[in-house]
Amino acid sequence: MQRSDLSLIQRGCEELLLESELVDRLGTGRPLRIKAGFDPTAPDLHLGHTVLINKLRHFQDLGHHVMFLIGDFTGMIGDPTGKNATRPPLSREQIAENAKTYQEQVFKILDPDRTEVCFNSTWMEPLGAAGMIRLAAQHTVARMLERDDFGKRYRGNQPIAVHEFLYPLCQGYDSVAMRADVELGGTDQKFNLLVGRELQKHAGQAPQVILMMPLLEGLDGVNKMSKSLGNYVGIAEAPQEIFGKLMSVSDELMWRYFDLLSFRSTEAIAGLKKEAEDGRNPRDIKVLFAQEIVERFHDRRAADDALADFETRFRYGANPDDLQEMTIPCADRTIPIAQLLKQSGLTASTSESLRMIDQGGVRINGERVADRNLRISRDQTLVLQVGKRKFVRVVLV
Repeated sequence: MQRSDLSLIQRGCEELLLESELVDRLGTGRPLRIKAGFDPTAPDLHLGHTVLINKLRHFQDLGHHVMFLIGDFTGMIGDPTGKNATRPPLSREQIAENAKTYQEQVFKILDPDRTEVCFNSTWMEPLGAAGMIRLAAQHTVARMLERDDFGKRYRGNQPIAVHEFLYPLCQGYDSVAMRADVELGGTDQKFNLLVGRELQKHAGQAPQVILMMPLLEGLDGVNKMSKSLGNYVGIAEAPQEIFGKLMSVSDELMWRYFDLLSFRSTEAIAGLKKEAEDGRNPRDIKVLFAQEIVERFHDRRAADDALADFETRFRYGANPDDLQEMTIPCADRTIPIAQLLKQSGLTASTSESLRMIDQGGVRINGERVADRNLRISRDQTLVLQVGKRKFVRVVLV
C-alpha cells in the first residue's frame, strides 16, 4: 500500500473507524469489498448523495471492489435518522421506479464495468419472519435508545414505531450478507454503521471499517442538502439549472463544494484558493467549478452552453431563449476575433472589429477583449458582445 492511496481514501473524510484496521487490510494486497447503501426514497440523486459516490470512485480507482447497494427492502421501512417523527414507508412500486433511475444516474460517476449493483431484498426477503426475530435478538432496546434521535423522541414522549428499530438491524445485516470490508456513510449514519460491525462479529466475520463523510450543506449554506427543503442540485437536472444553482452559492460555501465534490487534486484546489487570496475574482473560480460539475453529468458542450446562457441572463439581462444563436465553421483550429465578429454580423468589417476592440467595446462571455490579435479556438460556445446592445451566441465548429 502506498501512502498516497491512504491519503486519497481519507480526503474529505470526517471520521475513520478504525484507521489501523484499514491499513492492515490494505496491506494484504487483495481488493477490499467496499459498500455504500442508498434507499431510493426519491426519484433523483442530488449532489449531496455524490459525496459518498465520489468516495466509492476513489476506492474504485485504487482497484477495490465497489458494491453500490440499493435499499429496495429497507426503503420500504424508512430510516428515521435525523427525523423527529416516524417517516411513512414507500410502496414497492415507488421503490422500484426510483431504484431504476438511481442505476441510470450513478454511472455518471462510477465505472459500470467495475461496479456491483446490489439490492438488499435479495437476502432480506428470504430471511423471513423467523430470521428477522433471530436478528432482533442480537440487539437490545437500551442500545437502540443510545441512538440520538431515538433517545430524544423517547425522552420527549414522541412515538417510535417498532419497525423503526428494525432499520439499523437490516442495514447492519446488509454488511453481513455482502461481507463488507468497508462501509461508507454520512456522519448521521454512525449508529447504523456501528451496528453493522457488531452483527458481523456475531456472524464470525471481521468487522467492517467505517468511513464517514460529512453531510453536504445545501444551497442555503445552512441545512443539509435535501429535495424537501428545495436547497438541492439534482444531477439529472438541465445543464443551465445546475450551472445557475451553483453560481448562486456563497463564496465561502464554494470552497466546501470544491473540497467535497470536485475531482481536482487537493494541490489544484489550494492553488485556486491562493489565487482568490491574491485578488482573483471568486466568481471566475466558481465558474470553473460549475462547468466541472455540468460536464460530469452532461458533457463539455453542455457546460459551455450553460456558461453562455448564464452570462446572457445575468450579465446582459437578456433572455437566453430570445438570444440569436449561429454556428460558425472554423477552417483552422482557431479563428481571429476580428473575423469572428464580422462573420457573426456584429460588425460590418474586420476594420470596424479592430476599432471596437481598441475602444474597449468587445466582450466574450462578459470579459472585455483587449488583444486585437486574439484567436478563438473551435468546439466551444461563446456569447459575443459589441457595444451595449449587440450580442449573439456563437457555436464554433
